[in-house]
Amino acid sequence: MMVHQAVQANSRRYSYYAVILILFTAVSAFAQNPSTPEPQEPPHQPTSTGQPNNAPAAPAGTTEAKQPGVLAPGKTDQGEDKYIFGVLPNYRTAEMDAIGHPLTAKRKILIATKDSFAYPLVFIGAAYAALYQYDDSHPEFGQGVAGYVRRFATSYSDQVIGNFMTEGIYPSLLHQDPRYFRMAHGSVKGRAWYAISRIVLTKSDAGHTQINFSELIGNGTATAIGLSYYPDDRDAGDFLQNWATQLGTDALSQIGKEFWPDIKRWLRHKRGTEAPMSEVPPSNRP
Repeated sequence: MMVHQAVQANSRRYSYYAVILILFTAVSAFAQNPSTPEPQEPPHQPTSTGQPNNAPAAPAGTTEAKQPGVLAPGKTDQGEDKYIFGVLPNYRTAEMDAIGHPLTAKRKILIATKDSFAYPLVFIGAAYAALYQYDDSHPEFGQGVAGYVRRFATSYSDQVIGNFMTEGIYPSLLHQDPRYFRMAHGSVKGRAWYAISRIVLTKSDAGHTQINFSELIGNGTATAIGLSYYPDDRDAGDFLQNWATQLGTDALSQIGKEFWPDIKRWLRHKRGTEAPMSEVPPSNRP
């Protein structure tokens, strides 16, 4: 019992550190680059929609369907790469040239729906439930099949509620863009820092850099809702721990989205197969 209490105390302490680190990242990143937009592709480069430069302009009213950057990075000649490592949904990743091309509220909700009900999320929820079962987290749920089902239902609910809050509801209300705009160039350290900083920085629908209230408040709301179905997690320490876990999970997710196309090219090179031209960065194309 004492060991279990010590583990819980350490977990809370680390959650406090995580929250402080997140807030420090927000302040420092915003102070370093409050309004400078990320690098844009040169105008003569083809956009990520795959249309040539001399393609006819899209008819009025079809901006959303024809806008650049909607397809996910890592796409192949056979279509979009919707899952990173076959597990992580990749529906809301976009190219830099999509900045300033806002999504409608309907499309934001659609992205949240796809991210929430993609089949790999079931396996992720099952993995979390198994981990919680092994650690006997939330002992009120019990053990055995009944305890596992409760843990699976709550862990999967955490993901679904968090996705809808951060990708659909709050971005629509606050007019922020829920997509992750992939940097795609620069040093590994710089790109990793950029991916993590998108937890606290985002683009408005108009393309301006803002504090990512959709992510921060959205995950906070999801965590608060979770307190209603976690009977033993109802104090400030538990809230901060769960909130930090949600933010950390999203940060790791964005690192995966940033580097997945590079990993794919490395794997192709290792197998001795040439990557399709659509996967080669514009700067490296002949």
